[in-house]
This record gives sequence, C-alpha cells and structure tokens, in this order.
Amino acid sequence: MSGLLDLLSSPMGKQLISGVAGQTGQPENKTADVLSMAMPLLLGAMKKNVSTPQGAQGLMSALSGKHDGSILNDLGGLFGGGVDQSVMQDGAGILGHVFGDKQPQVENALSQKSGLDTGSIAQILKIAAPIVMGFIGKQTSQAKVNDSSGMNALLGSMLGGQPQENQSLITTLLDADGDGSILDDVAGMVMGSNKKKGGLGGLLGGLFGK
Repeated sequence: MSGLLDLLSSPMGKQLISGVAGQTGQPENKTADVLSMAMPLLLGAMKKNVSTPQGAQGLMSALSGKHDGSILNDLGGLFGGGVDQSVMQDGAGILGHVFGDKQPQVENALSQKSGLDTGSIAQILKIAAPIVMGFIGKQTSQAKVNDSSGMNALLGSMLGGQPQENQSLITTLLDADGDGSILDDVAGMVMGSNKKKGGLGGLLGGLFGK
C-alpha cells in the first residue's frame, strides 16, 4: 500500500510535479509545495465523504468508471501537449463534489500558504484531483475494496506515512465542528488561525518542513 506522500517523492511524482509546473507556468518547488498540501487535503475530504454508505457508494462508482487509475499510466502523454480540457473539466467536477462551496476558501488558503496566485492554485487543483482519484482507483482495485468500511480504511492508509497525530488532525480538522460539513473553516486550518491554533497550518508545516 503506497501512501500519497510516497507518490509525490516517486519518479511518477516528479513527473507529475514537473508536468503541473509546465502547465501552470509556475516553479517546480512551489508546485511541489502546493501539491503536497492539496493532495492530502483532497484525500482527507474524500475520506470524510465516504464515512456514509451513500458517499462511499458514490466514490466507488466513480472509481469503477473513468477513474480506474489508467490516467497514471501515461503522465508523459497527459502533459505532453498541455493537459486536455476534458481532464480539467473532470477535475473541476471532482473539486465541486469534494469541497463544495468551500472551494474558494481552499484556494485562498493554499494561495496564502504557498505565495502563488489563486488562479494558479485553481489550475493545480483541477489537475491534481483526477490524479488523486486515479491513484485511489488503482489502490482500490489492487486491494479489492468493495464497501464503505474498506474504502475508509484504504483512504486512511493512503494518508499514512505521516505521524499519527497529523493523520488524525487532517481527518478531524476537515470537519472541525463535527457537523458533516467537510471544510468548515479550511482557510483558518491551512493558515493556522488563532481559533484553530496550529490547525492544519501547523500540521502541514510539520509535514512538509515549512
């Protein structure tokens, strides 16, 4: 079982980072920073979604369709002539589903944290979302996951490779007040506002040596 952070440090991850950087015209080191914050956030939000049987069923039906992991087989082709518009639209759809109306807050928070403008952040997220889905799709078929508890466990293990306290922080902070709304105050979390001292900002700082 490979975790998300292993993916970013693998040869495929390096190809992903340079491809996304080329697509957005941003430096690779900044792109890597944004991806290493955005991908666990996406995965944590999806994990929150699969805590209900309907959410898990929705994710699994998406994975059995076009998000079966095949996107990862040819990243060179994906970035070769610029990322296809259909991939970007797919990414926008995934983001809308996962983050809902909190998406602008996510983009602002990542923008302030990384120093990139929100337009670039939005583009990076649109490319990252189908790739995260593909990665989950691949792991799901390898692990033969077919129910919500299996899906929850799988996503939890993919968030692994991080200290236990960070892992529980990602999942609890994505729904800070437990009301089922995934990203209540994600801007505060990512930037570590006073209300959530440390918050996801401290967590991501710990994760990525910022």
